Amino acid sequence: MRKGPVASGSTVHRKLAFADNDLVQTLFGQQNQHLRIIDRLLKIKSNVRGNEVILEGPEPALELAARTLEELYNLLQAGYPITGQDVQYALRIIRENPATDLKTIFLDTVYISALKRRITPKSLNQKHYLQAIRNFDMVFGIGPAGTGKTYLAMAMAVASLINNECSRIVLTRPAVEAGEKLGFLPGDLFEKVNPYLRPLYDALHDMMDFDKASQLMQRGVIEVAPLAFMRGRTLNNAFVILDEAQNTTSEQMMMFLTRLGFGSKAVITGDITQIDLPTGTRSGLKEVREILTNIEGITFIYFNKNDVVRHPLVQDIILAYEDYQQQKRHTFPDKTAVVQRDKENDREENQR
Repeated sequence: MRKGPVASGSTVHRKLAFADNDLVQTLFGQQNQHLRIIDRLLKIKSNVRGNEVILEGPEPALELAARTLEELYNLLQAGYPITGQDVQYALRIIRENPATDLKTIFLDTVYISALKRRITPKSLNQKHYLQAIRNFDMVFGIGPAGTGKTYLAMAMAVASLINNECSRIVLTRPAVEAGEKLGFLPGDLFEKVNPYLRPLYDALHDMMDFDKASQLMQRGVIEVAPLAFMRGRTLNNAFVILDEAQNTTSEQMMMFLTRLGFGSKAVITGDITQIDLPTGTRSGLKEVREILTNIEGITFIYFNKNDVVRHPLVQDIILAYEDYQQQKRHTFPDKTAVVQRDKENDREENQR
């Protein structure tokens, strides 16, 4: 399949040939769209000749491009229909771990959604996350927005319900405003809390036909409710998902974790960099990492910017904020000292 690099002055070329002409068309993409993605991300050039492609650029970049194309070709041979997004994810995975077999990740289909789309992990951490949900009764998924924490948990819950591995799904999140005050909300109790639960409905309807989901909710097989409604309950034979767990207090987190009954599984997701609790209130998700780390049957999976599966800009935005926060900590390492300094400056100003 692969032919070795050929040096031409300071430029290195590598030729790749693939046997199946039909698969090659999909591999390269319509009008070579997939190759152009690789060219742009690795800053190389590619030239197609029939079922062959000649890559031109620095040797490390060519090695990464060749490895990615070969792994994607193997996916096509296994019947996986790759997209432009898959090309980006594959390149990211192989760059992070060159020895990765993409088939072990992309072919791990969780559930075919109402839109006839395969729901599969798109990174190594997402793969580990799915394995953890299968193997543990309680899983914490912690990481930035867009890493698939809630979406994959929802897919696993729907698959579990369809396969009769649980009798109901319970989806919950704390009703905490994200920084802004929404004020008085009209309507009955359901109408007041419904806006907070909208993201869970969105994910659910992406997995299941709207009418089917509505019917199951009417029957109580699928329940979407604010966290406060969990108090005093015991959830047996259920797949329970707590979303936005960073906005739980210590008391709320303990209350939720002790709702788990026999035959149930719980997935708790959150982003500890996006806490909307009042100042001085410690996040239950932050605290629980110190309390439950060594308990058998519970595991923690951590995501990072390399697991983001939203618009490519989201990954850059997360990285920019991380750099900003790090620079801020470096400039002002002691927040208390900064506050004290400001107070002293104010006092001196007032005395003048």
